Amino acid sequence: MAAQVPVTILTGFLGAGKTTLLNRILSEQHGHKIAVIENEFGEEGIDNEILLREAGQEQIIEMNNGCICCTVRGDLVRILGDLKRKREDKSLDFDRIIIETTGMADPAPVAQTFFIDEDIGNYYLLDAIVTVVDAKHAQQQLDDNHEAQEQVGFADRILLSKTDLVSEAEQTKLKERLVRMNPRAPIKPVHFGNTPISDILDIRGFNLNSILEIEPDFLDDDEHEHDDAVQSFIFKTDKPFDSVKLEEFLSAMIQVYAQDMMRYKGVLNVAGQERRVVFQGVHMMMGGDLAKPWAPGEKRTSKMVFIGRNLPQEVFTKGLELCTIVQ
Repeated sequence: MAAQVPVTILTGFLGAGKTTLLNRILSEQHGHKIAVIENEFGEEGIDNEILLREAGQEQIIEMNNGCICCTVRGDLVRILGDLKRKREDKSLDFDRIIIETTGMADPAPVAQTFFIDEDIGNYYLLDAIVTVVDAKHAQQQLDDNHEAQEQVGFADRILLSKTDLVSEAEQTKLKERLVRMNPRAPIKPVHFGNTPISDILDIRGFNLNSILEIEPDFLDDDEHEHDDAVQSFIFKTDKPFDSVKLEEFLSAMIQVYAQDMMRYKGVLNVAGQERRVVFQGVHMMMGGDLAKPWAPGEKRTSKMVFIGRNLPQEVFTKGLELCTIVQ
């Protein structure tokens, strides 16, 4: 049998920095040819627009309409099968795959795919589950969300992001908790995705026997439920945003709903700005960066995704409409 294609599952709770890390992997000159399977929570996502296309646009496959670990796992098997066929007929050239799960995903059912489906298991090798942990918000996320606990528990590597936002004492306390939850996984800091490729690829870290020790029903358990209070919604508009009004409105929403605003992000058309603005936030932390320029004649649109608990969609939608400029 030819060498199996290694697969890395990149996981981490909402806003931990998975896409930032993935962008770094795709842009670094490491010699690997990578196909990316990217999944977001909700009917429509924006990470596919944020991702760099250094690997070639056709090698980034987006999966929506739910969480990769439950409603679309059949799609994952189908996509892996399609990639296998395209690689064999040489219509697509890659030597490894990275699966970026939504922040709401339990990684266990994703990993199960490589052991339950014989064709997939024979062709692909599950190399490792790499989990990005947000040092600023992890304690609360681990307290409140089963998925965050599972992401840490199944990790073969833990990358600690946003360490510059917490004290040494807070870092030490968090690391102690992570080690109690998963003594197998080395913990390393990662700053804006900057970490050696050797910490992510070709780890050969996934050990089925170790997983069966902590979760004996791993190969049988396919039940997975989300908190029904957690929902996502999309706001889209062709009208440009007034940057001052938008910042004031979002700041006001954060003051009221910060604890329930688990993740919010977007690619924005801002009046007077010739470049896209990539906007991201987690709870009370919000920021934006300039992205690639709008092409001449390109239709300029904005799309924002909000994920949270019991967020009043109508309030957000009406408020965002008032932040746009009628042309």
